[in-house]
Amino acid sequence: MERKAHGRAARAAMATAFGAVMMFSGVLGAYAQDKTEITFSYLWGGAEGQALEQIVADFNASQDKIVVKGVSSPDMTKQLASMSSSKGAFDISDNFASNIASWANQGILQPLNDFNIDTADFPESVMQQLVVDGQLYSVPIATHNFQLIYNKKLLDEAGVTPPTTMAELADAIKKLTKVDASGNVTQLGLGLTDVSAGLKTLGYAFGGDWNRDGKPTPTDENFIKGVQFYYDNVVAPVTPAAYNKFVAGFGPYMSDQDSFKMGKIAMVFDGEWRSKFNTEAGMDWGVVPVPGETPELLGSTWVDVSTIFIPTNSPNKEAAAEFLKYLISPPAMEKFSHVLANLPGRLSLTESATYDDLPNFKVWLDALKSPNTHGLPPALYMAEYNADLASAFDAVLQGSQTPADALKAVADRTSSYTQ
Repeated sequence: MERKAHGRAARAAMATAFGAVMMFSGVLGAYAQDKTEITFSYLWGGAEGQALEQIVADFNASQDKIVVKGVSSPDMTKQLASMSSSKGAFDISDNFASNIASWANQGILQPLNDFNIDTADFPESVMQQLVVDGQLYSVPIATHNFQLIYNKKLLDEAGVTPPTTMAELADAIKKLTKVDASGNVTQLGLGLTDVSAGLKTLGYAFGGDWNRDGKPTPTDENFIKGVQFYYDNVVAPVTPAAYNKFVAGFGPYMSDQDSFKMGKIAMVFDGEWRSKFNTEAGMDWGVVPVPGETPELLGSTWVDVSTIFIPTNSPNKEAAAEFLKYLISPPAMEKFSHVLANLPGRLSLTESATYDDLPNFKVWLDALKSPNTHGLPPALYMAEYNADLASAFDAVLQGSQTPADALKAVADRTSSYTQ
């Protein structure tokens, strides 16, 4: 009898304990349910993805209302498919400013005006790319611009000082271009790792613009001058055939066979990310602002933007907006852009000592504050226009059309663009 009573008491104690555990579990379950889980699908991988995951972990630890799940998904086709479906696979993601107008027009981007995002610290050249018809559709997590990078060894050997004017640049190109006895190019004074970006940069350096007041302006007189400058000083002296034969032998960009790393080109217009690559490659290199046709045009360039956005089909827009604000907060933006050797999207970070370990980085940082740094307009026709410009540039470099004729042909096509 005593043993049975003890058994009943034990079972009663176990039942009480089990009930307490269940009650506590219920409390935990309710607490967990109070948290909103969102998915952050990002295009980056490798070290960049790891940096983002640390930022995600920092955010999750900083508050108890939202849990962010990070997913590396570099497939932009898959990204767009998810955004275009009735139920998306993520709540927040990243891309480039060049897609903003098209995606906003399709109704797949959530307007951000109602989320109280402070944009006062973002450069005007950045902001004008992210606002469509008065609505903010995306925010910057990093930015990029082009400056003139040079190989110190090659310039020293040729007795060339880094150029600051177009006349000096033309002279430097001449001294730094080498052709063998058979007419084959062995070194170019100025190369283009990105043809469109480089030639557009030269257009700005001459005071031109390929898109003004929301309209394509491929026949802008000074824009044509920039393209003509490259042809006259780089292509024509060695002949288009020799130029294109040489360029066809370039290795993959930012690899061991990179044309600038290999000394095949002495100078190039390129972005801030080269700071980390050039240094890790053991190069002796420098960078100066893009030379200008006049002193007022020194440092003329354009800014591209890596952006963060919320798709319209996100079921957790408010939570996604809170995480978005965290991503573009100064500490998070600074940490992320530094890991990528990218520029921040905030003017207040351009003086940060965090970037001091990236050689020559200040030239790109300073450009963010310059009135000579241009933003790319958010326009539906931009993809088609860029494709037409690329074809025109190719015709110029092949020597089949003059810059004026090639860009006139683009102008003739612009009337058919979807505005």
